[in-house]
Amino acid sequence: MSRTTQITSLGRDHDLESSVTTSIQLQPLPQSEIQQRDTNRHEASDRELSDIDPVLEASRAADNDVPDGGYAWVVIFASAIVCFWFTGNGNYTWGVIQNALLEQKLASAATLSFIGSLSPTIMAVLAIVNARVIRWLGIRLSAILGIVLLGVAQLTSGFSTHSVAGQFITRGVGVGLGMSLCFMVTSTIPAQYFSRKRGLANGIVSAGGGLGAAVLSYVLDALIQRFGVQWAYRIVGTMTLVTGLPAAWILKERTTLPRVSFIEWRLFKDLKFVWIFVAGAIATFPLLVPAFFLPFYSSSIKLPSSTGAALLSGYNFSSAVGRILGGFCSDNLGPLNTLIISLILSAVSMLALWPASTTLIPLAFFAVINGASNGMYFATVPTAVGNIFGSARVSVAFGMIVTGWGAGYLMVSSSSVVTVLESEADM
Repeated sequence: MSRTTQITSLGRDHDLESSVTTSIQLQPLPQSEIQQRDTNRHEASDRELSDIDPVLEASRAADNDVPDGGYAWVVIFASAIVCFWFTGNGNYTWGVIQNALLEQKLASAATLSFIGSLSPTIMAVLAIVNARVIRWLGIRLSAILGIVLLGVAQLTSGFSTHSVAGQFITRGVGVGLGMSLCFMVTSTIPAQYFSRKRGLANGIVSAGGGLGAAVLSYVLDALIQRFGVQWAYRIVGTMTLVTGLPAAWILKERTTLPRVSFIEWRLFKDLKFVWIFVAGAIATFPLLVPAFFLPFYSSSIKLPSSTGAALLSGYNFSSAVGRILGGFCSDNLGPLNTLIISLILSAVSMLALWPASTTLIPLAFFAVINGASNGMYFATVPTAVGNIFGSARVSVAFGMIVTGWGAGYLMVSSSSVVTVLESEADM
């Protein structure tokens, strides 16, 4: 190729390159548009950051590392033993003791039912406070303190069976303080060790309480018949300390949880939280009535006291089965669906079965259905709270929900007065 041809070709290439460059040249935007776009981008970023929940993010990170087995099952079964004693010594066996105190004419049924309602009321009212106590003392020391309070309260109750004020202080307040600590410990610790099987873990722990109530219904009745109510209190209190303290010692935190507020008011902006809170506040009003009054009601229809204790034991055993079933359903159907099912079953049994239970067989059927549905409810709530609002804040969120149960528990005594008056009028 000649030199002239090369120069001509280069010139053409230069002209083409210049024309292309000119055709794709970017035009600058007005300064106002750039500022507006930057402002919009920053506002969107701020909204995203405000929607991030650091506690929920920490919960998800912690849930990825949970063992879901192994030593975690040891912690679960130790928690079930603690639950065995605080539930067995609590409201689910009060009907047996109440019947014995009625026979010795300590006080009216209305007064005694109020004493019995004090312990679950205190358990509920102090839930938020004890959530903070657990973070301060730790799981192990909180469980030990709860068992000590529970056992000592039972022992001292044995020395105050002829004093209404004494029963208020020991059986009402003392047992309530111990129950509250133990309840918060055993309800929140499964979330630290389980994620996929969290419902089953909560169900097993809660079933320990149902089993404790079933066993101690028989044990208390047998001890009262043989030794009297004073020694029944003392023996059960001693058993609580001897077996409950080693189980409490096994419990421990798996991880250090992030700091959270004493009360997280922002949770009330969540419709799911509001639903669980309101449903619990309403539902707990009637839930303890059968546990309080099955023995008394059976006596009112001319059944022996041993039959009343057996009915209460059957109610509590069904509650244990319902708690495990509730855990299984929570893992497979979802905790909110399980809560709805349990509340429907409880309502139907209270409205349709109990009013028609004037003989042993229908009354036993009612005890089984109602006990199972109530147990299912109590086993499912901790799972729902942990899964929806995060395992790292389960103690605070669960404490807020349980505090809403306080009014319902206290009103058990008022509903019991109506039950007593109607039963006595029919006798």
